Amino acid sequence: MTVRLFSRPPITLLAASLLLAGCSLAPTYERPTAPVPERWTDGVTPAATQGVAAPSAATLDWQAFVGDDDLRQLIDLALANNRDLRQALLNIEAARAQYRIQRADRLPGLEVQGDGTRQRVPADLSSNGQAGIQESYQAGVGLTSFELDLFGRVRNLSEAALREYLASEEAARGVRISLIAEVIQTYLARESAQHRHLLTTRNLEARQASLHLISQRRQAGTASALDYEEARGLAEQAQADLERIDRELRQAGNALALLAGVAAVRPQLPERPNTDFALVQDIAPGTPSELLAHRPDIRAAEQQLLARNASIGAARAAFFPRISLTGMFGSSSAELSNLFESGQRAWSFTPQLTLPIFDGGRNRANLDLAQVRKDIAVAAYEQSIQTAFREVSDALAASDTLRREERALNALAQSSAEALKLSAARYRAGVDDHLRYLDAQRRDFANQTALITIRTERQAALATLFRALGGGWHTETAGDKRVEVTSR
Repeated sequence: MTVRLFSRPPITLLAASLLLAGCSLAPTYERPTAPVPERWTDGVTPAATQGVAAPSAATLDWQAFVGDDDLRQLIDLALANNRDLRQALLNIEAARAQYRIQRADRLPGLEVQGDGTRQRVPADLSSNGQAGIQESYQAGVGLTSFELDLFGRVRNLSEAALREYLASEEAARGVRISLIAEVIQTYLARESAQHRHLLTTRNLEARQASLHLISQRRQAGTASALDYEEARGLAEQAQADLERIDRELRQAGNALALLAGVAAVRPQLPERPNTDFALVQDIAPGTPSELLAHRPDIRAAEQQLLARNASIGAARAAFFPRISLTGMFGSSSAELSNLFESGQRAWSFTPQLTLPIFDGGRNRANLDLAQVRKDIAVAAYEQSIQTAFREVSDALAASDTLRREERALNALAQSSAEALKLSAARYRAGVDDHLRYLDAQRRDFANQTALITIRTERQAALATLFRALGGGWHTETAGDKRVEVTSR
């Protein structure tokens, strides 16, 4: 029976062996229950603008979210040139190559083989009792050592590599969304600096004019030295504020250049601030369960969990026998000139069985390690969900409260502006003294500055909410390659 079995062509035995493979010892995957409430706990929902329902985060991409053309161009530049994003995309390529390497182990490798041996054999080792030169040559197609995956070890290793690759894709999407949000927020910070720069310039001009007027009155004897020093101090303060804001403006431009990844972004930066809102003002957050489908960090954490689940299957398979096959089909001859002549056909088939008996506890330790790593991945997955829930809740709370705070500060700024007009009129009429007029100037400038700041904070909170909801995943960049792969 043994002779009959090995007299069959090796390709027939290989095909039969492949039919036996495919069993997997990986545990059945069950997605952990999300450790967050089914609804946003603070009950915050964005208000509809002018009776129009807010767009859902599940359908809103970044190009629809951003309404400013200059900002869109900056984001396009960043998506094409940002070095952090480029590294994330290269990590995808590395993970994909690693997966392809691991997947190749699931298929038998065929290669053309050729070898020759020429050796001198001493007389006491020769079959005829005489020393001589022996030669042998072989050429053919060989089957490299191929493991029959009876218990799914190779398959689970391939599955783990696939999940690592998919996790790297999700990580790159997370970098992409964070980059979009960071460009938006930096652009808003620069726009805020522009608004404050214009306000401070006007304030400086007014205070210099006031200082000039006080100087003239002091020379005429109708203003005191205290009035002059107060006016001079306010003018110097305005000058210092202008320099600080100019520094912030330049640094914001430098930050945008770094994010965009280009030498200069001045052509995309407007000379004067935009008076219209650059972003969609309301976003419907949906439900917490939608985060599982849209947040790249949650999706990446689940892919890591699936990889650890597959690793358990590979660790379990190490306890069972491993069968590997090696074979060759071709020609063999004692003379190189006769190697390919008729009658020189030769083949070999070498199965090998390995059964672990004693390994010092290595396999058990590997299985324990795989199970502990899965528990760690479960905890990381649950933490990513909780972190996402907290970030969205914070962003919703910030967007809601900042909207009301902006409304109140807008009313306060209008009131202080009117009070400044009245104070200026009373001062010119001699009803109020100069200190009261300067106090009205200080209050109005502070309130106008606070209004600009809070408006920027509210817009930045919208960008944070957009990022926290996983926004922007619908529009792919040229470098964001999506390759559909399967472990089946």
